[in-house]
Amino acid sequence: MNTRTDTALLEKKTNDMSYHLNNSHLDALEEETIFILREVAAAFERPALLFSGGKDSLVMLKCAEKAFGTKANGGGIPYPLLMIDTGHNFPEVTDFRDFRAKELGAELIVRNVEDSMARGTVRLAHPGESRNVHQSVTLLEAIDEFRFDALIGGARRDEEKARAKERIFSHRDSFGQWQPKAQRPELWTLFNTRLQPGEHFRVFPISNWTELDVWQYIDREQIALPSIYYTHKRQVVDKKGLLMPVTELTPPRDGDVVETRDVRFRTVGDITCTAPVESTAATPAEIVIETLAADVSERGATRMDDKTSDASMEKRKKDGYF
Repeated sequence: MNTRTDTALLEKKTNDMSYHLNNSHLDALEEETIFILREVAAAFERPALLFSGGKDSLVMLKCAEKAFGTKANGGGIPYPLLMIDTGHNFPEVTDFRDFRAKELGAELIVRNVEDSMARGTVRLAHPGESRNVHQSVTLLEAIDEFRFDALIGGARRDEEKARAKERIFSHRDSFGQWQPKAQRPELWTLFNTRLQPGEHFRVFPISNWTELDVWQYIDREQIALPSIYYTHKRQVVDKKGLLMPVTELTPPRDGDVVETRDVRFRTVGDITCTAPVESTAATPAEIVIETLAADVSERGATRMDDKTSDASMEKRKKDGYF
């Protein structure tokens, strides 16, 4: 009996079983997401898919490709892509957004917070205020303009406490507001999609995914992402554990110590409130390993706008935030 050979065979069988189980798990999540994306197409007249060019929306877009095919093969996503642009987004992400939409031949609608500011529907408290929270106003204006009755978003329950409360098909009233105590039951994947005039749904097909699931799926499907999701050198200022990027919008203040570090972004939003994390991970597989060791959610580790209070996200969602 060769003990070394037996041990190697056991390790191979264990790894093969782990790979099979992981792929079965990802297959189940993918199948659920595809089902929800198709359900939206069947149940609503004017849906749209919120698409920022970030990793979660790119995962949804990959599932949408599998659900409906592409124009190149005679299919195509049956609803437009919509982005609400603050004007302060990372250019690497918006450039990738445009490239991916064009590559798919998908209709891309972009509405800008700056246009809402020009109309007077958004007013900043001061010029340096983050525009992130004001996306809600521009989003509601876009819903009214195009009469959207369902918006598909990439939020996940593991990201934040308020998002953990939300249904997959989340009803919004005629003011675009979310009522957490008046949500509809979702038993046996049966969704109540009835609407009164002026109301709409927010639909979250990857609600049951985790950050780890997302990165494992990106690795498995070889999904291309904006470069800032991987390690790169960037000037940052350490703000009580959050590494704020040094940019024209977020210059260092008196007393700040500017350092150049190896960083990546776990989540991407408005430049004024999104922080990178220290990392040397250059591939999805390396990020999977980092994610396994992480003890703080991606929003908890990187988003300044979630630090204002324990209920900041819930308040924004009640006001129409996606």
